Amino acid sequence: MTFKAKLFDELTAAEIYEILKARSRVFQLEQNIRYLDEDDTDYDSLHCFFEENGQVTAYLRAFPDNGKIRVGRVLTITRGQGHGRLLMARSVKAARECFGECAIIMDAQKHAEGFYKKLGFVTTSGEFLEEGIVHVVMELPRENDIE
Repeated sequence: MTFKAKLFDELTAAEIYEILKARSRVFQLEQNIRYLDEDDTDYDSLHCFFEENGQVTAYLRAFPDNGKIRVGRVLTITRGQGHGRLLMARSVKAARECFGECAIIMDAQKHAEGFYKKLGFVTTSGEFLEEGIVHVVMELPRENDIE
């Protein structure tokens, strides 16, 4: 399993295809979210992912957002093996190297709130619906890293 962190223009066509395939599998097929995934934010994002045998097994994107780094589209294909924690740890480091040492924010699905709290994220909002799924805003302060 290889970790990669690339800006959009650095991705190969095959990597883009595998990223979109993984996002479609998790968000559209598994979670039944109906939205246009290709929202142009990808162009300005750092794409962080694990790849194994040419397939994306875990992924997130990070991009600047009002003096912070916003993380989104977080997914793991292989679950229960610690890949989510490892993805977050390496991605936070890569995003801060790319965009600067600042807080990380995300709209986290409510069911994953406990996972992110264990990593050091703090809930900063009440619950809200996004694409029919309950979310909360969470933040990893600038001085915190994920070990």
